[in-house]
Amino acid sequence: MRNKNNPMPYDNLCKYLCEKYPEAFSSWIYGQRTRNVEVLKTELTMEPIRADSVTFLRTTERILHLEFQLQLPQRKPMPLRMLNYFVRLHWDYELPVTQVVIWLKPTTNPAVFETQFKLESTQHEYKVIRIWEESPEIFLQEPALLPLATLAATENSSALLGQVAQQVSKIEEPAERDEISACTQILAGLRFKKDVIRNFFREEIMQESVIYQDIIQKGMQKGVLETVTRLLTRRFGTLEENLQQRLQQLPTTQLQDLAEELLDFSSVTNLVNWLRERQM
Repeated sequence: MRNKNNPMPYDNLCKYLCEKYPEAFSSWIYGQRTRNVEVLKTELTMEPIRADSVTFLRTTERILHLEFQLQLPQRKPMPLRMLNYFVRLHWDYELPVTQVVIWLKPTTNPAVFETQFKLESTQHEYKVIRIWEESPEIFLQEPALLPLATLAATENSSALLGQVAQQVSKIEEPAERDEISACTQILAGLRFKKDVIRNFFREEIMQESVIYQDIIQKGMQKGVLETVTRLLTRRFGTLEENLQQRLQQLPTTQLQDLAEELLDFSSVTNLVNWLRERQM
C-alpha cells in the first residue's frame, strides 16, 4: 500500500475508473442509465490549473465534470477552480456542464461543504458528494463502482469490506476482476489497515495487476514531471505550451535524466535541442 498522505495513487485510480467505465459513473451521478458516454480528452488541465483527478465525460447534450479530491487544494479554493473549469468548458464546447466534486476522506473542514462560488454579482453552483455519507448499495450493484463502496457510510466497516470482496469475487472476467480488486484495495487503504484488507483480498493479485503497476508508474511520472517543470520555470520562466506538452510525453526514465542534465542548460534552446535529440 502506498502512503495515505500521498494523494497521487488515489487520483490516478479514480481517473482511470471514470475513463474506463464512463457509463457506470455518469449513470451513478445522473441517477439513471446513460449510454454513449464519451471521455472528453481536453487540454483544460494545463496550467494554471492542473489536476490529474479531473475527468470530463460527454453525452449528446451535456458535459459531466467529475473531480475526485482527497484533500483540500493548496493553490486555489475549490469554488474558484470549479468556476474556472465551467467557463472554459462552456466556452470551448457550448454545452451545459454538470460539475461534481467527490470528497473521498472524512473531514469536518467547512470547505468540503461548499457548493458555490460567490463574489459580488457573480455566482456559480456545483454539486458535492461526500463518499462517507453515501449509501453503499448503489456502489455494490455496479462492478466499476465497487472501489468506492469501501468508503461509503456504514455502521460496520468490516462487514462492508466483506460485502465488497464478495461482489468482486463474482466478476466473471478474470482480468476485470483482478483490476477491480486492485483498485478496491487501494481505495480501501483510506479507511482500513493493510492487514484488515489482506484478510479479504489476496495481496498478490493487486501487486501483479497491470492497473496497479500503471497507477504507481503514473504517480512516479507525475512527481518527477512536476519537479522538472518547477526547476525549468525557475531558470527560464514559464515554458511555452508546446514544450510543456512534450515534457508530459516523456517517460519517467527520461524525465529523471532531464532533471540531472538541465542543471547544465544555459537557455531554453538547450532544452529544445535535448528534446529533439530524443525525437520528442
